[in-house]
Amino acid sequence: MLDLVIDARPAALAPGFAVKRILPYRLRRMLGPFIFMDNAGPVQAAPAQLASLDVLPHPHIGLSTVSYLFGGQVTHRDSLGVEQIIRPGEVNWMTAGSGIAHSERFEDPAALAGGALEMVQTWVALPEADEEQAPTFRNYQPAELPIFTEPGVWLRLIAGEAFGLKNEVETHSPLFYLHVVLQAGARFGLPRGYPERGAYVAKGSVEVSGRVYTPGQLLVFTPGLDPVLVAREPSTLMLLGGEPLGERFIWWNFVSSRRERIEQAKADWQAGRILLPPTDNHEFVPLPSDRTRPAGSGSPAPQALS
Repeated sequence: MLDLVIDARPAALAPGFAVKRILPYRLRRMLGPFIFMDNAGPVQAAPAQLASLDVLPHPHIGLSTVSYLFGGQVTHRDSLGVEQIIRPGEVNWMTAGSGIAHSERFEDPAALAGGALEMVQTWVALPEADEEQAPTFRNYQPAELPIFTEPGVWLRLIAGEAFGLKNEVETHSPLFYLHVVLQAGARFGLPRGYPERGAYVAKGSVEVSGRVYTPGQLLVFTPGLDPVLVAREPSTLMLLGGEPLGERFIWWNFVSSRRERIEQAKADWQAGRILLPPTDNHEFVPLPSDRTRPAGSGSPAPQALS
């Protein structure tokens, strides 16, 4: 029923901004086209600490970043000139393609009050034919994201297709991504028709085949089977998966089907050929000189990976 259970590891997006890192994992680099997954929060910070949480401008190639909030708000700025505040229930979908830089800043003290900030960010690798497309950004409002309910179950389709739902979020390969809330005792299955499927437990706990799984665990399911998840208490899940794309290389914030393209991206960032956001260009994250130590190991200082 389960191929693998991935336990989140501690990592840091910026000094003082700890997250749970789920993907990539040494035994499972990708789940469908999803190659990266972080869960941040609830973040406890005083207003004076806001600046320390900021994720400074940094580059991406070969992927789409997908930001989704449970609480709080984040200000996105990118090298296309986009400035967008994302709030709970919205989706920020940025496709890096041939190269983009962006920042994520926490500028409203109220957004952190009482540990309100909670977010999940994923990266979706692009098919080879789309890896060098021009970068784009789009914010999708809650009204654009269909919701389904039945007794004990609430879900929002973030992207792709699942359970007969579809939305206009622009994707580049077959996938599904869902925010699911279950009441205690509710039973729920996975979307069919996808070879790779997983369920991340964000809150609460669920039972599968007699075993209980808790927050910070990603359940990767065996293809072709139809498991039933039973909520042991009120629970929040993120369901995700899709068609695999083939091998991808990942280094820092760069993803590509070709190693040499990542080397080019390194050189481009160092040389300033990937532009900074025009309204956030006074500081940035330099290219790391050493990525051999695991995230959160203390040295070198954690780098932005969002």
